[in-house]
Order: sequence, then C-alpha cells, then structure tokens
Amino acid sequence: MEDFEKSGNEEGGQAGFKRFLTKRAIVGVLLTVVVLWIAGSMIGFFKKPKTQGQKEIAKSETEKAIGHITIPEKPHEASPEHVSLEQQQESPTETKSASKANETLHPAKRFFPAKGMAFVDALIKPLEYELKERFWGWRSNDLIRFTDNVNTFQLGVLEVTRRSSVILAERVSRTGSTEAFDKNLENAMNWFMIKPDKYWFPSAESKYKMGLEELRIYFKKLEKGEAAFYTRTDNLIPLLIAYEDLLGSCDENLVKQKEKNGQPVSYFMADDYFFYAKGVAGALLAILEAVQTDFNEIVESRKGTEVLHHAIESCLIATKIDPWMVTNSSLSSIFANHRANMAAPISHARFYIGVLIKILST
Repeated sequence: MEDFEKSGNEEGGQAGFKRFLTKRAIVGVLLTVVVLWIAGSMIGFFKKPKTQGQKEIAKSETEKAIGHITIPEKPHEASPEHVSLEQQQESPTETKSASKANETLHPAKRFFPAKGMAFVDALIKPLEYELKERFWGWRSNDLIRFTDNVNTFQLGVLEVTRRSSVILAERVSRTGSTEAFDKNLENAMNWFMIKPDKYWFPSAESKYKMGLEELRIYFKKLEKGEAAFYTRTDNLIPLLIAYEDLLGSCDENLVKQKEKNGQPVSYFMADDYFFYAKGVAGALLAILEAVQTDFNEIVESRKGTEVLHHAIESCLIATKIDPWMVTNSSLSSIFANHRANMAAPISHARFYIGVLIKILST
C-alpha cells in the first residue's frame, strides 16, 4: 500500500513538473519574441536617415516608429531667386521670401546641362535609396515581415515614382499624342507597375531596378541631346494634378475617424496611413524641387515661384515629423494624434499645388 501511494506521488510530481516546464517554455518563447521585436524597433530609433535639406544627419533605418525621412541630397541648377539688385528693389517681398526658402531647401546644388535631367535624377533617387541603400532593402515582399512602417513608407515612395513615370512617358517626353513613346520610359513605366509584394517570377525589386536603369538611359540621352523633355504648361499641369490627387488621398486617410465599414480607425491602420503619407511627402519633396529647376521659366512667368516654395516647404515639414511611436489619440487628448499632425503639412502641400495648377491654367 505504501509503495502504491509512493508511486502515485511520484507520478503526480512528474506531471506537475512537466506543467511547470511547459508554462516556463511558453513564457520564454513569448519573451524572446517581444525582445526581438523591441530590438528590431530600436534599429529605427537610433539610425535616422539624412533629410532632403540636412545632409549632416545620419542615414536611418526606421523599423517601428520612424521612416526613411527623405531621399539623399538632390542636385539642382541655379535657382531663379538669384536676381539682380533692380529686380530685388522692384519686388522685395517675393524675392526675400523665395531666397529664404531657397537657403533652407537647397543646401547644395548641381548644374544640369539639359532640361529634364534634374527631374529624372529626382525621380530615380527616392526609389533607388529604398532598393539599394535601405538596410534590408525592399521589404514589402519579404516572406517574414519583421517591419511594418518602413514597408508602408516604401509604398508611398513607389506610388509617387509610378505616377511621375507615367506622366513623363505619356506627356512630358512627347510633343503630342501622335508621337511614339520613348522606349526606355515606356519600359520603366511598365516595370514600376509590378506588385510591390511579388516575391519572384519576377521579384518586385528586380523589376524596379530595371525600371530605374531605363530612367538612367533616358537621363544620358537627355544629356547627349538624343531625347526630349518638353517643359510646357500643358505637361506640367497633369503632373501636378496627379500629385494633388495622391496628396488628397493621403489627407483623407489621415483625418478620417472611421473606415468605410463603419469601424474606427485602428492603431495599426493609423500607423500605416502615417508612414505612407510620409513616404509620399519624401519623394515629392525631391521631385517638386526638380520641377522648380526644369520648369523654372514657366512657373516664374506666371508668378508661381512663391507658391511652389510653399508646397516644397510643406513636404519638408512632413518629412521631419519623427515620432518614436505613432499614437492615434483623441484630438482633445493630452497625448498626440500623429495622423492629425501629419495631415497639416500634407493638406498644405495639396492646397499649394492646387493653387499652382490654377495659376498655370489662367
């Protein structure tokens, strides 16, 4: 009898010990996942990329709370704000304001010998950074997605690249609807349309790199005078309309309180809306500065230089919003609502681009 009781106690003790080990194993696995997640997030917290107007800031890898702010330094021609003394005396307000904005947004400039080279260069650089310089490269098609914010940021950059390449191929590089497409631009436009989450056959990043290479060929043809880039008003307006529409979509996602199904905007969606808009602003910042260079004569002749500066500055402000963690608090809360914070400069950029469209249309 004693042996039976002793055996029962031993079996009960072994069962209890197994339960104890099982619980500890589960807790250990969960803690490991949390630690890995936090470690991945900290990469983004302590490695910030350089902004468009701030070459001195180190490159960033934002994985949970911050995104790639903007693209590496964009070269430009001499700015139209470099005017004579007589011109300064005739319009002191506009000249001083434009010069001040120019000092802020153009720390270093590069001369391009042909029209369109600045624009194509600015079109290449944002996506090129995400593909080649970003730690871990293109992330939207990763089988295991350790990050979320950078993925969404890259989608914003991609959308600006797509819309710009379409307008470039269909409008800006052609005299009219009867002229044949530039083959390199047509190829680039098509490659950028590959789904961003496509892993292989073909992979998204491989086709995006091919698209960028086609743009580089077009860039070299512009330099040699073998390709055209028409800086007409009827080409610039559709380009700006495409940007206005994209910013309008971002603005709606940043200010809405409920999704289409009636559910409140969740934290995860608020996070995605924030970084997508930031990616759009980062890519637009570079391209609008290139528009200022290549379409200088048209914009200046319609007195739209100051308006364009405001649009550029709004995009710059959007790229500088860098929370460690995106919060979606009530607008009356003492805690931040980062969607609303991002909505302000995005809305301003959209407004000023709309004003510029009206100026060019009159």
